[in-house]
Amino acid sequence: MMRRAQPWLGTLVEITINDIPAHIDPSCFDAAFSEVALVHRLMSFHDPNSDISRINRAVVGQRVAIHAHTFNVIQNALSIAVATDGIFNIHCAPKLVEWAYLPTPHTDLAVPTYIPTQPSIVLAAENQAEKIHAGWIDLGGIAKGYAVDLAIAALQRLGVPSACVNAGGDLRVCGDVAFPIAIRDPADPLKIGRQIVVYDEALATSATYFSRKRMHGHEYSALVNGKNGEGVRADFSASVCAPLCMLADALTKVVMATGNPLHPALAQFGARGLIMT
Repeated sequence: MMRRAQPWLGTLVEITINDIPAHIDPSCFDAAFSEVALVHRLMSFHDPNSDISRINRAVVGQRVAIHAHTFNVIQNALSIAVATDGIFNIHCAPKLVEWAYLPTPHTDLAVPTYIPTQPSIVLAAENQAEKIHAGWIDLGGIAKGYAVDLAIAALQRLGVPSACVNAGGDLRVCGDVAFPIAIRDPADPLKIGRQIVVYDEALATSATYFSRKRMHGHEYSALVNGKNGEGVRADFSASVCAPLCMLADALTKVVMATGNPLHPALAQFGARGLIMT
């Protein structure tokens, strides 16, 4: 077994390869990390040169050319938003800025008002996003999972038979070897609450135990219920297994916001949920 880790996407990304056959170049780690680094560069809310920052700086009516990966993630995010009646919503970035979970973008514009039913962008021509209302987007609830999927795909292209890519709790396992995954106890996050064996699928976990805080007499977290713009303050954690880590990553937010591990959207995307209290 070989393991490498690098800091990306605001967390530590760890790649574990169960066994590297003699014909596989160990530089396959570099190929996988390069995919994660690309997502970091394209979809960072913090980087003023990212696709997301350029979209957020755009004026209403402007079209912004974006990378195919960014286009794909936004397209999937919008589909999940429809399937969840807006609970998962990438347009809620103004709330996260207001609550100081995200920095104010490099723009002279005032923080826009978040209106749950009013998207700020649509996808226009191929690999273009058009600003249709003043607002900001953030892909923090789905991009990490997408990066994991790209890393797994890179390893598979190079012939790696079995691996696990874990980006801060958003992970995916490929191959015929199962990986035991520990999930924190929500009541005591420094302890393991449960261990799940993951085999050839993705698993993501979300919780608020590290992000909850009080501001101006109100309690907030880094998770937003996109349907009503309120911070999620649940005491449990939500884990979702899905074919793709991108889906698992996004759908954990739906389970956290609703408290329903059987939300219909999960079955629609071939996923299943688990709540730990």
